[in-house]
Amino acid sequence: MDRFKAFFYGIVLLGFVSCQREVEAPDFEQGYDFQPLLVGSTWTYQVDETIYFGENDAEDFSYSIRDHIRTIYVNDAKEQVFVLERYRSADQESWEFVQEYTLLVRADKLIRTVNNQPEVILDFPLIEGKKWDGNLYRNARTDEYELQVISSSTTDSQVKILQEESDDEITFRDNRYEVFEKGVGLVEKYAEVLTYCSRNDCLGEQLIDSGSKLHMNLLSYERQ
Repeated sequence: MDRFKAFFYGIVLLGFVSCQREVEAPDFEQGYDFQPLLVGSTWTYQVDETIYFGENDAEDFSYSIRDHIRTIYVNDAKEQVFVLERYRSADQESWEFVQEYTLLVRADKLIRTVNNQPEVILDFPLIEGKKWDGNLYRNARTDEYELQVISSSTTDSQVKILQEESDDEITFRDNRYEVFEKGVGLVEKYAEVLTYCSRNDCLGEQLIDSGSKLHMNLLSYERQ
């Protein structure tokens, strides 16, 4: 009888271990290659944007932007800082310089700094369900980001960083996310930040009072 019990429990344990393995999170190792950092790399995106100025008053824009890693330097903290140039074009022939921003890895966190505002966009290693404060290095309230695995195939590994998903359907909507692909970097960005009319005569009707909507998709990635 004791031998039977031992055999039975052994089978149950093996089944449990097998199930555990089936739901095991994808192993991306550290995941640094989800944002390649190589001088000379260039990403070109298609951007569709809407700016809302008030009720029934909005303007749509369609254009391309190009991000290019121009150089690298070492800061006072002995960190490698990658400097990117951003350009904008209406026809992908004539490009106008927009701004510079930086990327660096600090304490296993990828930090993107635009207009002197640092944002933690990835937290390594990349693990399904992992959460972190996107405003960790900024003097601002906590903004919790969460990593979701879209695909873990060997040819097309992608992760989605859910930055915000809020809509009280009365006063505001704030939906933001970014998608990174292994060996490529940022391939998609979506940001919809709106305020609704809150007057007594329109409260709850989701009439957009102000805000913007932006959807950015990768067209090409080139590396030197």
